[in-house]
Amino acid sequence: MNSQDFTRVLKDEAATLLAGESFSTSLPAGMTIFLHGDLGAGKTTFVRGVLHGMGYQGKVKSPTYTLVEPYALGDKTIYHFDLYRMVDDEEWEAAGFRDYFNAQSICMIEWPEKAQRLLPQADIEIFLSHLAQGRQLRYQANSEKAQRFLQQLHT
Repeated sequence: MNSQDFTRVLKDEAATLLAGESFSTSLPAGMTIFLHGDLGAGKTTFVRGVLHGMGYQGKVKSPTYTLVEPYALGDKTIYHFDLYRMVDDEEWEAAGFRDYFNAQSICMIEWPEKAQRLLPQADIEIFLSHLAQGRQLRYQANSEKAQRFLQQLHT
């Protein structure tokens, strides 16, 4: 399958939240999503937008110290991982994170490179980068399911 990219410019934090909300529309369960970007690039803000778009009303914080925050939303559970502080593979195994990747969940992972060999392949990779004004958001589909979702999102 050929990977397909979709890119857009986000002028501010509000635009990043809105992009996350838009992304959440009809996001199917069973997806693994990697979020790439430097510190402050908007990864957690994007996830916050996704969660709000799916109806979550509470506060969304970065799971920097807990490594993962679960959100039960209807028939789906969204697991928001932040692996920035993950030290070794044993943390992953001891916590049972592997079980979170299933047909009823959506796993959104910040800093996936910290656990690359432990993670399943991402269906979608999201790249956020700083621009002189705002940031750039790029989606990359790595599975047919993801490609169909992104095409639907951008039509």
